Amino acid sequence: MPTQSSGSRQKLSEKGLLTPDNCVVALIDYQPQMLFGVSNFDRQSIINNTVALAKATQVFNVPVVLTTVEVKSFSGNIWPQIKAVFPNQEPIERSSMNSWDDKNFVAAIERTGRKKIVWAGLWTETCIALPTIQALHDGYEIYVVEDACGDVSQLNHDNAMKRVIQAGAKPVTVLSTLLEWQRDWAHKDTYDAVMDIVKSHMGAYGIGVEYAYTMVHGAPPSKFPEYEIPSLVGAH
Repeated sequence: MPTQSSGSRQKLSEKGLLTPDNCVVALIDYQPQMLFGVSNFDRQSIINNTVALAKATQVFNVPVVLTTVEVKSFSGNIWPQIKAVFPNQEPIERSSMNSWDDKNFVAAIERTGRKKIVWAGLWTETCIALPTIQALHDGYEIYVVEDACGDVSQLNHDNAMKRVIQAGAKPVTVLSTLLEWQRDWAHKDTYDAVMDIVKSHMGAYGIGVEYAYTMVHGAPPSKFPEYEIPSLVGAH
Protein backbone atom coordinates (compact mmCIF):
# COMPACT_ATOMS: atom_id res chain seq x y z
CA MET A 1 0.00 0.00 0.00
CA PRO A 2 1.47 3.42 -0.89
CA THR A 3 2.39 5.88 1.81
CA GLN A 4 2.38 9.63 1.77
CA SER A 5 5.54 10.95 0.13
CA SER A 6 7.51 13.59 1.97
CA GLY A 7 6.58 17.12 0.95
CA SER A 8 3.80 16.05 -1.42
CA ARG A 9 0.97 17.13 0.87
CA GLN A 10 0.26 20.82 1.14
CA LYS A 11 0.10 21.68 4.83
CA LEU A 12 -3.40 22.66 5.91
CA SER A 13 -4.18 24.89 8.84
CA GLU A 14 -4.70 22.65 11.86
CA LYS A 15 -7.40 24.67 13.68
CA GLY A 16 -7.67 22.01 16.36
CA LEU A 17 -8.14 19.12 13.93
CA LEU A 18 -6.15 15.91 13.75
CA THR A 19 -3.51 15.93 11.04
CA PRO A 20 -0.97 13.23 10.15
CA ASP A 21 1.85 15.30 11.59
CA ASN A 22 0.34 16.34 14.92
CA CYS A 23 -0.74 13.07 16.55
CA VAL A 24 0.41 9.63 17.63
CA VAL A 25 -1.73 6.48 17.63
CA ALA A 26 -1.61 3.88 20.41
CA LEU A 27 -3.20 0.44 20.04
CA ILE A 28 -3.67 -1.08 23.47
CA ASP A 29 -4.05 -4.77 24.33
CA TYR A 30 -5.49 -6.21 21.13
CA GLN A 31 -5.05 -9.76 22.37
CA PRO A 32 -7.26 -12.87 22.27
CA GLN A 33 -8.18 -13.03 25.95
CA MET A 34 -9.24 -9.40 25.95
CA LEU A 35 -11.48 -9.87 22.92
CA PHE A 36 -13.07 -12.97 24.48
CA GLY A 37 -14.53 -10.77 27.22
CA VAL A 38 -16.11 -8.20 24.92
CA SER A 39 -19.90 -8.36 24.73
CA ASN A 40 -21.09 -4.81 24.03
CA PHE A 41 -20.10 -4.70 20.36
CA ASP A 42 -19.70 -7.15 17.50
CA ARG A 43 -16.20 -8.58 17.90
CA GLN A 44 -15.60 -9.13 14.20
CA SER A 45 -16.38 -5.45 13.66
CA ILE A 46 -13.80 -4.51 16.29
CA ILE A 47 -11.17 -6.56 14.43
CA ASN A 48 -12.18 -4.99 11.10
CA ASN A 49 -12.19 -1.44 12.47
CA THR A 50 -8.88 -1.82 14.28
CA VAL A 51 -7.15 -3.19 11.19
CA ALA A 52 -8.55 -0.27 9.17
CA LEU A 53 -7.15 2.20 11.71
CA ALA A 54 -3.80 0.42 11.69
CA LYS A 55 -3.61 0.57 7.89
CA ALA A 56 -4.53 4.26 7.94
CA THR A 57 -1.54 5.06 10.16
CA GLN A 58 0.71 3.50 7.52
CA VAL A 59 -0.88 5.48 4.69
CA PHE A 60 -0.38 8.78 6.51
CA ASN A 61 2.94 7.96 8.24
CA VAL A 62 1.46 8.49 11.70
CA PRO A 63 3.67 7.07 14.47
CA VAL A 64 2.17 4.10 16.29
CA VAL A 65 2.80 2.65 19.73
CA LEU A 66 1.71 -0.97 20.23
CA THR A 67 1.36 -2.42 23.70
CA THR A 68 0.29 -5.71 25.26
CA VAL A 69 -0.32 -6.98 28.77
CA GLU A 70 0.70 -10.33 30.25
CA VAL A 71 1.18 -12.09 26.90
CA LYS A 72 2.47 -15.37 28.33
CA SER A 73 0.46 -15.66 31.52
CA PHE A 74 -3.01 -14.56 30.44
CA SER A 75 -3.81 -12.45 27.38
CA GLY A 76 -1.98 -14.09 24.48
CA ASN A 77 -0.13 -12.55 21.54
CA ILE A 78 -1.18 -9.41 19.73
CA TRP A 79 -3.69 -10.31 17.01
CA PRO A 80 -1.98 -11.57 13.85
CA GLN A 81 -4.12 -9.15 11.82
CA ILE A 82 -2.44 -6.26 13.64
CA LYS A 83 1.00 -7.86 13.44
CA ALA A 84 0.58 -8.13 9.67
CA VAL A 85 0.29 -4.34 9.43
CA PHE A 86 3.34 -3.80 11.66
CA PRO A 87 5.52 -6.85 10.92
CA ASN A 88 8.72 -5.27 12.22
CA GLN A 89 7.35 -3.57 15.34
CA GLU A 90 7.33 -5.30 18.71
CA PRO A 91 4.62 -4.32 21.19
CA ILE A 92 5.64 -2.88 24.54
CA GLU A 93 4.88 -5.63 27.06
CA ARG A 94 3.46 -4.58 30.43
CA SER A 95 2.17 -6.04 33.66
CA SER A 96 0.08 -2.98 34.54
CA MET A 97 -3.56 -2.76 33.51
CA ASN A 98 -3.04 0.96 33.00
CA SER A 99 -0.54 1.59 30.21
CA TRP A 100 0.19 5.08 31.59
CA ASP A 101 1.68 3.39 34.65
CA ASP A 102 4.31 1.80 32.41
CA LYS A 103 7.39 3.98 31.93
CA ASN A 104 8.30 2.37 28.60
CA PHE A 105 4.89 3.08 27.12
CA VAL A 106 4.89 6.69 28.27
CA ALA A 107 8.46 7.14 26.99
CA ALA A 108 7.42 5.82 23.56
CA ILE A 109 4.64 8.40 23.41
CA GLU A 110 6.97 11.17 24.58
CA ARG A 111 9.59 10.30 21.94
CA THR A 112 7.15 11.20 19.17
CA GLY A 113 6.99 14.76 20.47
CA ARG A 114 3.25 14.88 19.81
CA LYS A 115 0.63 16.07 22.29
CA LYS A 116 -2.44 14.63 20.57
CA ILE A 117 -2.94 10.91 21.25
CA VAL A 118 -5.41 8.84 19.25
CA TRP A 119 -5.94 5.51 20.92
CA ALA A 120 -8.15 2.49 21.12
CA GLY A 121 -8.03 -0.75 23.05
CA LEU A 122 -9.68 -3.47 25.09
CA TRP A 123 -11.33 -2.92 27.50
CA THR A 124 -12.71 0.60 27.49
CA GLU A 125 -13.13 0.90 31.28
CA THR A 126 -9.52 -0.02 32.07
CA CYS A 127 -7.20 0.01 29.06
CA ILE A 128 -8.73 3.24 27.77
CA ALA A 129 -10.29 5.09 30.71
CA LEU A 130 -7.37 4.83 33.12
CA PRO A 131 -4.57 6.08 30.81
CA THR A 132 -6.90 8.70 29.38
CA ILE A 133 -7.51 10.29 32.78
CA GLN A 134 -3.80 10.38 33.55
CA ALA A 135 -2.63 11.54 30.12
CA LEU A 136 -5.16 14.39 30.16
CA HIS A 137 -3.82 15.37 33.58
CA ASP A 138 -0.30 15.35 32.10
CA GLY A 139 -1.26 17.81 29.38
CA TYR A 140 -2.08 15.54 26.45
CA GLU A 141 -5.10 15.84 24.18
CA ILE A 142 -6.86 12.48 23.90
CA TYR A 143 -9.03 11.06 21.12
CA VAL A 144 -10.74 7.72 21.79
CA VAL A 145 -11.59 5.67 18.70
CA GLU A 146 -14.80 4.27 20.10
CA ASP A 147 -15.72 1.76 17.39
CA ALA A 148 -12.35 0.06 17.81
CA CYS A 149 -12.94 -0.37 21.56
CA GLY A 150 -15.02 -2.88 23.50
CA ASP A 151 -15.92 -3.91 27.02
CA VAL A 152 -17.55 -6.69 29.02
CA SER A 153 -21.00 -5.06 28.81
CA GLN A 154 -22.70 -2.07 27.24
CA LEU A 155 -22.96 -0.47 30.68
CA ASN A 156 -19.23 -0.79 31.31
CA HIS A 157 -18.38 0.67 27.90
CA ASP A 158 -20.89 3.52 28.17
CA ASN A 159 -19.78 4.47 31.66
CA ALA A 160 -16.15 4.48 30.53
CA MET A 161 -16.92 6.73 27.56
CA LYS A 162 -18.92 9.10 29.78
CA ARG A 163 -16.00 9.25 32.18
CA VAL A 164 -13.37 10.05 29.57
CA ILE A 165 -15.58 12.60 27.81
CA GLN A 166 -16.33 14.34 31.09
CA ALA A 167 -12.58 14.42 31.73
CA GLY A 168 -11.99 16.11 28.37
CA ALA A 169 -11.34 13.34 25.83
CA LYS A 170 -12.82 13.50 22.34
CA PRO A 171 -14.73 10.49 20.95
CA VAL A 172 -14.01 9.65 17.31
CA THR A 173 -14.48 6.69 14.98
CA VAL A 174 -12.13 4.93 12.59
CA LEU A 175 -13.80 6.48 9.55
CA SER A 176 -13.87 9.98 11.02
CA THR A 177 -10.16 9.70 11.84
CA LEU A 178 -9.31 8.42 8.37
CA LEU A 179 -11.22 11.23 6.66
CA GLU A 180 -9.85 13.86 9.05
CA TRP A 181 -6.33 12.83 8.08
CA GLN A 182 -7.20 12.88 4.36
CA ARG A 183 -9.32 16.05 4.67
CA ASP A 184 -9.06 17.05 1.01
CA TRP A 185 -9.66 14.70 -1.95
CA ALA A 186 -7.17 16.80 -3.90
CA HIS A 187 -4.43 15.08 -1.87
CA LYS A 188 -3.81 12.49 -4.55
CA ASP A 189 -0.75 11.01 -2.83
CA THR A 190 -3.01 9.27 -0.30
CA TYR A 191 -6.31 9.16 -2.21
CA ASP A 192 -5.99 5.68 -3.71
CA ALA A 193 -4.73 4.16 -0.46
CA VAL A 194 -7.63 5.69 1.47
CA MET A 195 -10.06 4.30 -1.08
CA ASP A 196 -8.41 0.88 -0.71
CA ILE A 197 -9.09 0.96 3.04
CA VAL A 198 -12.65 2.14 2.43
CA LYS A 199 -13.34 -0.64 -0.08
CA SER A 200 -11.78 -3.28 2.17
CA HIS A 201 -13.21 -2.29 5.55
CA MET A 202 -16.07 0.22 5.32
CA GLY A 203 -18.96 -2.01 4.33
CA ALA A 204 -21.71 -0.31 2.32
CA TYR A 205 -19.59 2.83 1.85
CA GLY A 206 -16.85 0.69 0.32
CA ILE A 207 -19.28 -1.13 -1.97
CA GLY A 208 -20.62 2.26 -3.06
CA VAL A 209 -17.11 3.43 -3.92
CA GLU A 210 -16.50 0.24 -5.91
CA TYR A 211 -19.78 0.79 -7.79
CA ALA A 212 -18.93 4.41 -8.59
CA TYR A 213 -15.45 3.45 -9.78
CA THR A 214 -16.62 0.69 -12.09
CA MET A 215 -20.13 1.59 -13.23
CA VAL A 216 -19.89 5.40 -13.33
CA HIS A 217 -16.24 6.05 -14.13
CA GLY A 218 -15.50 2.87 -16.06
CA ALA A 219 -12.57 1.75 -13.93
CA PRO A 220 -11.68 -1.95 -13.84
CA PRO A 221 -12.99 -3.91 -10.84
CA SER A 222 -10.82 -3.96 -7.75
CA LYS A 223 -8.62 -7.01 -7.36
CA PHE A 224 -8.12 -8.54 -3.95
CA PRO A 225 -5.59 -11.29 -3.19
CA GLU A 226 -6.85 -14.64 -4.38
CA TYR A 227 -7.85 -17.04 -1.65
CA GLU A 228 -5.45 -19.91 -1.11
CA ILE A 229 -6.36 -22.86 1.07
CA PRO A 230 -3.77 -22.92 3.87
CA SER A 231 -1.46 -25.89 4.04
CA LEU A 232 -1.48 -28.03 7.16
CA VAL A 233 0.80 -26.53 9.82
CA GLY A 234 1.26 -27.28 13.48
CA ALA A 235 -0.75 -29.51 15.77
CA HIS A 236 -4.55 -29.69 15.78
